Amino acid sequence: MLSATKSVDRNKGLQFIIPLVAILLVAILWVTDFVQSNNLLMQVPQVQQLAWLESPYTYFYLHLFTFIPVFALSFDKNVRYYTSWKYLFPAVLIVASVFIAWDVFFAEQQVWGFNPDYLSGLFFLGLPIEEWLFFFTVPFACVFIYECLNFYIKRDILAFAESYITPILILVFLVIGFLYWNHLYTSTTFLLSGAFVLFHYLFVDGRYRSRFYLAYLVSWIPFMLVNGVLTGGYTQEPIVIYNPEEYLGIRLTSVPLDDSVYSFLMLFSTITLFEHFRRPVS
Repeated sequence: MLSATKSVDRNKGLQFIIPLVAILLVAILWVTDFVQSNNLLMQVPQVQQLAWLESPYTYFYLHLFTFIPVFALSFDKNVRYYTSWKYLFPAVLIVASVFIAWDVFFAEQQVWGFNPDYLSGLFFLGLPIEEWLFFFTVPFACVFIYECLNFYIKRDILAFAESYITPILILVFLVIGFLYWNHLYTSTTFLLSGAFVLFHYLFVDGRYRSRFYLAYLVSWIPFMLVNGVLTGGYTQEPIVIYNPEEYLGIRLTSVPLDDSVYSFLMLFSTITLFEHFRRPVS
C-alpha cells in the first residue's frame, strides 16, 4: 500500500515537472533571444492573386467564412454540435487566453506583425480585433470537424499507428525546438508542442489521440486555404507578416511550416480540455 502511494506521488511530481520545465525553457528563451526590429518580410511565395481579397475587411471576412457555415451546421440532427458547446466554450476560452498572451508578446517583439491594409483598424493590447477572433472561430470550426469525423467514421482508422505517431511527434518536436533555439517562433512552438504531447502520452487517457490526429489532417484543407490568405498566398501583400530570422524559413505555398505546429498545439490543447470537461464524473 505504501509503495503504491509513493508511485502515485512520483507520477504527480512528473505531471508538474514536464510543464514546469517547458515553461522555464520558453521563459529563458524569451528573455535571452534578441529579435531584430523592423525586419518583417513582405515578399512571400504566392499561389494566385485574387483582386476581390484586396479589402480592409479581408481578415474579418475570413472569420465569417470560417464561422457562419459551422454555426449553421451545428444544429444538424445527427452531430448536434450545439449540445457540446457547454464543454467547448470553456476549453476555447482557456486556450485562447494563453495563446493571446503569447500573440501579444510576439507582436510587441516583432516576431510577427499585421498589415493594416487588410484590417478594420480596431486594436486591443496591440492586436487587431480580427486576431482576437482567430482564437475563437478557428477552434470552433476545427472541433466541429473532429466531432463530425467521430460521428460519421465509427472506425478509429489511425488507432493502429497511434503508438508510433505519438513518440515520433514528441521526438521531432523537441529536437527541432532545441536545434532552432535562436528562432523564437520555431523554438517556442516546437518545445511547447513536444512537452504537451509528452505530457498527454504519459498522463492523459489517450483513446482519442488518434481521433484528433485524423481531424487535424482533415483540417489541413481549410487551414491551408485560410492561412494561405493570411500569409499572402492570394493577396498582393501578406496580412500576417513574419520576421524571417525567427521561424524555420520553410513555407508550404505561403504558409510557414511553424504555423502548422502552432495550429496543432492550439487544437490539441483545446480538444484535450473539451474531452476532459465532457467526461462523466466517476
